Amino acid sequence: MPDITLTTLILLCLAAAAAGWIDAVVGGGGLLLLPALLLGLPHVPAAQVLGTNKAVAIVGTSGAAVTFLRRTQVRVGLAVRIGLMALAGSMTGAFFAAGISSEVLRPVIMVVLLGVAAFVMLRPSFGTAAAGDGTGRPAGRARIITAIVLVGGGIGFYDGLFGPGTGTFLVLALTAVLHLDLVAASATAKIVNVCTNAGALAMFAYQGTVLWQLAAVMAVFNLAGGMIGARMALSRGSGFVRAVLLTVVFSLVAKLGFDQWNA
Repeated sequence: MPDITLTTLILLCLAAAAAGWIDAVVGGGGLLLLPALLLGLPHVPAAQVLGTNKAVAIVGTSGAAVTFLRRTQVRVGLAVRIGLMALAGSMTGAFFAAGISSEVLRPVIMVVLLGVAAFVMLRPSFGTAAAGDGTGRPAGRARIITAIVLVGGGIGFYDGLFGPGTGTFLVLALTAVLHLDLVAASATAKIVNVCTNAGALAMFAYQGTVLWQLAAVMAVFNLAGGMIGARMALSRGSGFVRAVLLTVVFSLVAKLGFDQWNA
């Protein structure tokens, strides 16, 4: 456990709970959790902050995934296949990350996110009525292959390369490609996230860059937030998830814009 005050520990735990809730509903919990760790642990090397972030996040994501699986139908086999491709993609992205400047990627991601937000706002039915999801009529073979290769591999690569908003991109992509409603997409994204987080955490653990004691304390709160968020998403439906999705997208754009301004 790093040398931090009780106040800092409490704030980090609250941030972990809030991040778990956001991540369970629509993804993007790292938008809150990672900056909180960076601010709370200013003298800790960045590699240890990233490793600790993954150790906390995987617990909440796993809890949310279990909650979704118990209360809604999810094509687990398909989700795992997408997740394994995403794991490979994230490891590949991490390999190339050292040679890529985040200052170059931020403006591109901001434009993409603004486009996504405009699309969701102009299409109120997006993600509210499934037209061939995993709980009814199966998606066609072409869509499944696209989901595995492009959604899994592409977003996994982005997660390893840069990272912010990965869960949100997964929800949006799964909704668009597989015609899932937003709740089913969020449930599927949780399983994919578990796979990508496991791959990243294994790498960080191998490198010895995880603060396990701090992660264990924060993970309890992240788990609670994740399970509460999953239950709320299931009970309130796609309209609720859509509202949270737009909030997270605009918050992510603001965060990336702030980082770009101060770069």
